[in-house]
Amino acid sequence: MTESQTTGMSLHTKILLGLVLGAGCGVAVNFLARDAAGKPLPDLEWVLRNISGPVGQVYLRMLLMTVVPLVFASLAVGVAKLGDFRSLGRIGAKTMLYFVGSMTIAVAIGLTLVNTVQPGVGLPEATRVELMTAFGGEAKSKEEAAEKDKFSVETFVKIVPRNPIESMAKMPPDMLGVIFFALLVGAGISTLPAERGQLMLQVLEGLGDLMVFIIGLAMKLAPYGVFALIFSVTARFGFDILLQLGKYVFVVLLGLGLHMFGVMSLLVYFFSNLNPLVFFRKVRAVIITAFSTSSSNATLPTSIKITEEELGVPAPIAGFVLPLGATMNMNGTALFEGVTVVFLAQVFGVQLGIAEQAIVIVLSVLTAIGAAGVPGGSIPLLVMVLAAVGVPPGGIAIIIGVDRLLDMCRTTLNVVGDITCATYIARSEGYELLRPQPAELPIAGPQGDLEAAIPAKE
Repeated sequence: MTESQTTGMSLHTKILLGLVLGAGCGVAVNFLARDAAGKPLPDLEWVLRNISGPVGQVYLRMLLMTVVPLVFASLAVGVAKLGDFRSLGRIGAKTMLYFVGSMTIAVAIGLTLVNTVQPGVGLPEATRVELMTAFGGEAKSKEEAAEKDKFSVETFVKIVPRNPIESMAKMPPDMLGVIFFALLVGAGISTLPAERGQLMLQVLEGLGDLMVFIIGLAMKLAPYGVFALIFSVTARFGFDILLQLGKYVFVVLLGLGLHMFGVMSLLVYFFSNLNPLVFFRKVRAVIITAFSTSSSNATLPTSIKITEEELGVPAPIAGFVLPLGATMNMNGTALFEGVTVVFLAQVFGVQLGIAEQAIVIVLSVLTAIGAAGVPGGSIPLLVMVLAAVGVPPGGIAIIIGVDRLLDMCRTTLNVVGDITCATYIARSEGYELLRPQPAELPIAGPQGDLEAAIPAKE
């Protein structure tokens, strides 16, 4: 039986309920439990410090501890599944260029909106001071680290780690080094003899599955963790922070909508020669599944079925592009990360210039590639991007309460982006869409039969 059948309420409903109750209780307590000077009463401080704070942090830490193994396993497996680069070079190159290009456009849209609307600007000075007090120690250490690692030619040199284990173990982890090493491992696996390559692939997939299991445990705590996190923030800072969060949510949703119904419509029209209205009507079942599950991985079977049967994409292309996209193509996640980093920078008064925002674009794309296609999979990676540009990573608690709603929406864009890529690849290989294709149909061109080179779908 499903969770909704046994409890009468789905997980995402419980999380949204936790968000609303936490925000409401926090605002009420903030109004009632303050002294004449507007400061929280000692009893409230005790509750925040010893109950709500620790509960929220346990949930947050369970997500954060998965970040390094999850990024490493997801990226290495995704690259390894490209197969033999000599035979898959053309298809693989077009797919990766599409992924990176569409995600870069998504981040650019997000940064344009967040810099225009500036949802993080306008907090009362008292609220800003309290925020800086709450996260000040962590902010100082991160700012010192950011100053020491200021963007320069050396930044590109450090992408290649001297010791990948050290890059994974230090705090915060050197995510660029981890990503670079994972890419090389994935490429190396594709060149190993079949038996050894399959063994390594199974180990990495097993590691990824373990991390997904841990995230699943964390998500069971999510209603309580979200309640505790949003309660702690609103009880300390009151309604002002909710107003800022409303502006932030508006900017993220506006960016996701513009990219999905604007950019994606243009892509399917010009690159896939499809009517956007027809396209979105065909994939509506995928949209509903992605929105309700908040998981690219959980939506994958539906995505493959609809892409093959409704859009007429050949099975070899759908079986290659869509599983890879569920791991590496995260348009919504990239946009969300870019907006969130700049929003929190505005909240904390951290000035991000053109160079720093260029870094945000690059890191948002790279970390989105490594994000897990499961609920909450992108949140741990945000901490790394925040630290890289000198924004207090602890500030992630400010937005964690509204993340579930945003997760549902950005997952929908992630999945739709995968399908637009599959239609583009099929069209570029000379296939007519919206008509059935034989499952065994080989890919046209000098590459030969791609199906034989693609790992079988589970």
